[in-house]
Amino acid sequence: MKLGVLTVLFQERPWEETLDYLAEAGVQAVEVGTGAYAGNAHCDPDSLLGSSGALNEYRRTVESRGMLISALSCHGNPLHPQRELAEGYDRVYRQTVTLAAELGVSVVNLFSGCPGDSESARYPNWVTCPWPTEYSELLAWQWERKVLPYWQEAARFAEEHGIKLGFEMHPGFVVYNPETLLRLRNAVGPVIGANYDPSHLFWQGIDAAASIRALTGAIHHVHAKDTALNPLNVAVNGILDTKPYSDLAHRAWTFRTVGYGHDQLMWRDLVSALRVAGYDYVLSIEHEDPLASIDEGLGKAVAFLKEALLTEQPSGMWWA
Repeated sequence: MKLGVLTVLFQERPWEETLDYLAEAGVQAVEVGTGAYAGNAHCDPDSLLGSSGALNEYRRTVESRGMLISALSCHGNPLHPQRELAEGYDRVYRQTVTLAAELGVSVVNLFSGCPGDSESARYPNWVTCPWPTEYSELLAWQWERKVLPYWQEAARFAEEHGIKLGFEMHPGFVVYNPETLLRLRNAVGPVIGANYDPSHLFWQGIDAAASIRALTGAIHHVHAKDTALNPLNVAVNGILDTKPYSDLAHRAWTFRTVGYGHDQLMWRDLVSALRVAGYDYVLSIEHEDPLASIDEGLGKAVAFLKEALLTEQPSGMWWA
């Protein structure tokens, strides 16, 4: 496995300066945002597509530092009920798939999106319970009328370009846990897989090793991000929390640098579970810790994961 970083946290730094910083830190791969929520500060499809010279130069900046691009990321909501927003996210998605194919990058990371509750809706409606029964009816309508028709066509577009889609399982969208990821994959095909980010699963009460086992063969990419739960707040109000991320003292959970939510043993178990599940690609650090600076938080995550990662192929079982 290789150690990577999602470069969005360095969007204020020039691209080559960012690459130099990461290479010096021992990072082997970069995941790059191409628009939508992540922005495109380091990779603007409009300036690269259609120019072989620009594409070659972009590849050179990465490869000359001994690194690879693990994925392009375009997290948005192409199922948004406001048509103009959905079309904008869809445009970024198709540009990103096209660009990934031209750059020789095999994975595009993204969200599944979430539709509204009717053809006239203005905002997404994420269903979290089956009763009253209109919620079950709404969920069926969303999947039958919006989710499956869109992704069946959009996934064909990715397949035609030789690209795998890594869906980040994120509450607020229709794919938010292994069950919903596999539901979409089973309906659409193996082009659909996970960008496995444990941080969004931890606060839902999902075990890393168990969920990885359930997703065997369906993991296309992995994020390394941690989450810390506040047991005092969870004990009072549970895990569903709409307070701002900045209200750290009162929230049920907070994103943390790797190692500040779960210990080294848990992360070693996660890495081992990935290897058993057949995943041997990149763990891409996503730094969103409100208690740590970019440099310190990323530095601690790199050092922590270097101890947890298995970077060599296993030996033959000489003892058996």
